Amino acid sequence: MTDNQNNDKNDTQHTYHHLYVCAEIPRYKNDAQALAEHLQVQVIPKMSDAKPDELVLCYGREGLSLSCGRLSMRGDFMTMVSRVREEMWKHEMLVKAAKFKNAEGTLTAIDATAGMGEDSLLLAAAGFQVTLYEYDPVIAALLRDTLRRAKKIPEIREMAGRMKLVEADSIESMGKMLDFVDLIYLDPMFPERQKTGLIKKKFQLLQKLESPCRDEKDLLAAALQVKPKKIVIKRPAKGPYIADEKPDYSIMGKAIRYDCFTLVK
Repeated sequence: MTDNQNNDKNDTQHTYHHLYVCAEIPRYKNDAQALAEHLQVQVIPKMSDAKPDELVLCYGREGLSLSCGRLSMRGDFMTMVSRVREEMWKHEMLVKAAKFKNAEGTLTAIDATAGMGEDSLLLAAAGFQVTLYEYDPVIAALLRDTLRRAKKIPEIREMAGRMKLVEADSIESMGKMLDFVDLIYLDPMFPERQKTGLIKKKFQLLQKLESPCRDEKDLLAAALQVKPKKIVIKRPAKGPYIADEKPDYSIMGKAIRYDCFTLVK
């Protein structure tokens, strides 16, 4: 992992208070040191050296995790295996929203708000070559490790191979983009609006990071500037349209909906 640590680095500096990196497994000592240097934080010998209210990125037997006291989370695409089987992914709302009629060749997609990458995996299962943008270096580190482990899972190895992580501000990156892309996916939903226990646990940890708030208007404007064939936006089912822009159509679910802008008819 060390040789990939600085790939696609975000030039923007982040300052993390009360964040440390730890390697419980000796073979990850160099990776821990590289990550700590990237984040400009300290390495601690063991988890117990951190106070209960301090965040720790720890390399353990099951991968890189983010912990604070009793709370802990790590990316794990094994939980997605049942959803990305061919007989299952076709029924996913996101895949239905992202599909193109009479599509030929390999389709390309940008996930401009990658987070932990689950939605990108659905797009990759549907055959897209997906570029994932994640601004926050801590979340990017967790996602990078998740993708590394995913390539060792037979059921999703091929899909993970179609996913490329870029640690950068997607708004700035899309503003400079010259290459054509078929689909841009945006998920500006706030985690606290979702009610599952796992989402709440993730949010309790991720809210401790000093990440800037995303400007939804700027996010949509940057996506429109790229001029993809389609933009798909994840929204709460009863939530307002992003930037008050009415989509061409929406695919509705009980809790969420996908607003679709078709730029190429």
